[in-house]
Amino acid sequence: MHVPPVSDFLTSSAALCDAVLRLRGPALVEEMGRIVRDVTGSPHGRYVPQDMTPAAGLPGWESGLSQLIQFDNNYFGRFEVSGRDSYTDTTRQHLASLASLAGSVLQVHSVAQRTTHAYVQVEARLQHQSQILDQIHESVLTMDLNGFITSWNKGAERLFGYSAVEAVGRNIIFLYDDEDETFDDSFLADGGRLMEVRRKKKNGEIFWASLSLSPLCDMEDRSIGLIAYLTDITERKQAEERIHHLAYYDALTNLPNRSLLTKLVDQALTVAQRSKLHGCVMFIDLNRFKLINDTLGRTIGDAVLREVSQRFRMALRDQDIVARLSGDEFAVGLFDINQHYEASMVANKLLAALNEPFLIDGHDLRVSASIGISVYPQDGNDAETLLRLADIAMYRAKQNASTEGEHIAFYSQDMNKGMQERMRIESGLRQALGNGQLLLHYQPKFEISSGKIIGAEALVRWKHPERGLVPPAEFIPLAEATGLVVQVGEWVLEAACAQAQAWKEKGLPPVRLAVNVSAREFTSALPGRVMETLQRYGLEPSWLELEITESTLMHNIERVIGIMDRLTAHGITLSLDDFGTGYSSLSYLKRFPIDTLKIDRSFTTGIPVDTNDCAIASTIISIAQQLKHKVIAEGVETVEQLAFLKDSGCDEVQGYLFSRPLPAQEFEKALVQNWAPPQAVAANAS
Repeated sequence: MHVPPVSDFLTSSAALCDAVLRLRGPALVEEMGRIVRDVTGSPHGRYVPQDMTPAAGLPGWESGLSQLIQFDNNYFGRFEVSGRDSYTDTTRQHLASLASLAGSVLQVHSVAQRTTHAYVQVEARLQHQSQILDQIHESVLTMDLNGFITSWNKGAERLFGYSAVEAVGRNIIFLYDDEDETFDDSFLADGGRLMEVRRKKKNGEIFWASLSLSPLCDMEDRSIGLIAYLTDITERKQAEERIHHLAYYDALTNLPNRSLLTKLVDQALTVAQRSKLHGCVMFIDLNRFKLINDTLGRTIGDAVLREVSQRFRMALRDQDIVARLSGDEFAVGLFDINQHYEASMVANKLLAALNEPFLIDGHDLRVSASIGISVYPQDGNDAETLLRLADIAMYRAKQNASTEGEHIAFYSQDMNKGMQERMRIESGLRQALGNGQLLLHYQPKFEISSGKIIGAEALVRWKHPERGLVPPAEFIPLAEATGLVVQVGEWVLEAACAQAQAWKEKGLPPVRLAVNVSAREFTSALPGRVMETLQRYGLEPSWLELEITESTLMHNIERVIGIMDRLTAHGITLSLDDFGTGYSSLSYLKRFPIDTLKIDRSFTTGIPVDTNDCAIASTIISIAQQLKHKVIAEGVETVEQLAFLKDSGCDEVQGYLFSRPLPAQEFEKALVQNWAPPQAVAANAS
């Protein structure tokens, strides 16, 4: 009786698995029949699939065996064997095991076939959809929640110039035009965002795109990324910009027109209101322009207008607004000024910009202007009102120009008067610089311990031919506001050194003359200018002291210290004026190479009655002593003040208790006598 060994059964089982995986149709039926014959040792045997009905039974079927092939209620057919006299239980078990194995393998193969078929269908659908996406003109790409690109269609390749291989896997930011855009979680959940953005192509070209974003969701409707649809709208945006430019800009000068001016002024007024700043609108009308236009033609007139607009733009700051209204009328808006009188300074700059002749097509042309000014918030709170009132003021300026030569007028009469007075002083000060009307007075500085003169502060005076001596309080602030303080400062240094030279030639010992240096003068050119002036007059640095205010030191500390170091390296003594009234930090004070701290008169006035003034003065003296600086107090007018300062350790004083500022001859006389006033002697004796 045939019983196949175990090794043969295992071989047959492996052959069955291989047959199911490799073979199909009659070949599979034939191989499965051979295997079942080998396993059972039967001369006859076959595999009958579920969908097959044999034409006839096997020979000797009466003693044969049949075994169903099934798995998990799935029927795959049966095995039939015959031709042996009898079959043992072992053979029956082998047949059942083979049928069980065949059922499980056929089940797995069936599932694999269905899966493969489904995958092929999905792949076909994806390929179909991909073809559709590639055929549409619009750029479509997807990205994950972190902005990394996961798909990229042909439209995106055409739009950006990057292939899918180059783009997929990179973060979307590499396409941005230096924009800082982020993905909003709430948007990712809701989707539907539409915007216009600037993007960058592979060749570096920047273009405008219409961008629509929609959420990309998984099978459970959870957001896993974004779908982006982009369309190039550069031509439309350029057309819109051209239309906008035509609507809001003057075609001849390229300046804003009246419509845009109104919008910009109203926006600036909103900011000025929040910041509590002043603002103004200037209405400018060119004088004599009609004559040029009528005699030389419109082409020349247009060239003049273009040149005028360029000069106005150059005379103003970037944040200022300048517009052409119509014809030869312009408007200017200033909205970050602290005082309204600054408007007159700017108006004068605009008039000065027209002083140079216009050389056009061989013609030497000259034009001037009349300027009307309205001020926010005094005159109005909106653009139209301010422009209308500035127009009224401009006509007033035009009328005044024919009689008084004045080309600027404020809408407010009070402001007009103030502006005219300031302009009169400014014009007079310019003349004073060139006509020898300035002179120096010298206020002596006294050493408390001896009561002797040890120096003087050179103070500028203006001797007006009609008004006499003009108080410094009237012209020094104006000089600082207009920039004339630089010319005045240069004159003071020159005059003080010239006077020192005269005293040196008379044999007087060096006396330190203190010259005030404004913040405008404190530049890198100052050390060279000071040394050149001293050398020109043959003076040693011991004749000169520079007084610097705290406000000078608060702009670019490192640069200021560098300039101070250069001055002291040449032997120039530095004094810190008005100490305690500014904002200097003590951490910087220890780095300043200064010799003397000067207590401002605002602190000496209340001594010794005002305890706060006493405390401040004592603190300044203590700080100076710790830093090994000398201390001088200005504005000393009473013996009680002097006594307090002496007891507190102050080194030097100046003020009316000792002497008022003296003309050069009187100071020289006091210096020769080494004069000590009786008050100082009495104070020291006490």
